[in-house]
Amino acid sequence: MKQKRMSFLEKLTGPLSREKDENKIMPESKEQNWSPSETEGQLSIDVFQTPVDIVIKSTIAGVKPEDLDIAITNDMVTIRGRRESDDSLGKDDYFYQECYWGPFSRSIILPVDVQTDKSLATLKNGVLTIKLPKSEKIKTKKIEIKHHEE
Repeated sequence: MKQKRMSFLEKLTGPLSREKDENKIMPESKEQNWSPSETEGQLSIDVFQTPVDIVIKSTIAGVKPEDLDIAITNDMVTIRGRRESDDSLGKDDYFYQECYWGPFSRSIILPVDVQTDKSLATLKNGVLTIKLPKSEKIKTKKIEIKHHEE
C-alpha cells in the first residue's frame, strides 16, 4: 500500500483528517477545546530613556492604584497587580473574551542603574508611567604620569 507523503504543514501540525463537510480540513488534535491556563498574565510595556530618566509605560486599564505593587532595585523593576472583572457572566455567555482578567506581573531588567529613592509612578487614563532617574555615571579620572629622574 502506497503511503501518502506528508506536507510541511502536516509535519508541523499533525496529519489532516476530513470532517463531515468535505470542504473543511481540520488538523487532528488530542485537545480540541484548548483554553489558556489560569496563570499570571504578562504586561505589555514600552521602555525608553530621556537624558535623565529611564521611563516604563504600560496600559493597565481597569486596575486601581491600590491593586498595583511596584518593586524597584538598582537594575530591575517588577510590576504586579490584579485586574478584576465585575461581570457575573459565565464562560458560555461570551461570544469573544480577549481581555485578560486576573493576576499579572512583569519584571524588567534595566539597561542602567537607577536611583530607586527618587523614582515616581503615576496612573493616568489607564496608562501606568514609571520614571526612574538614572544614577550618576562614574567618571573615569585620568591621572598625569610624572617623569621621575634618579
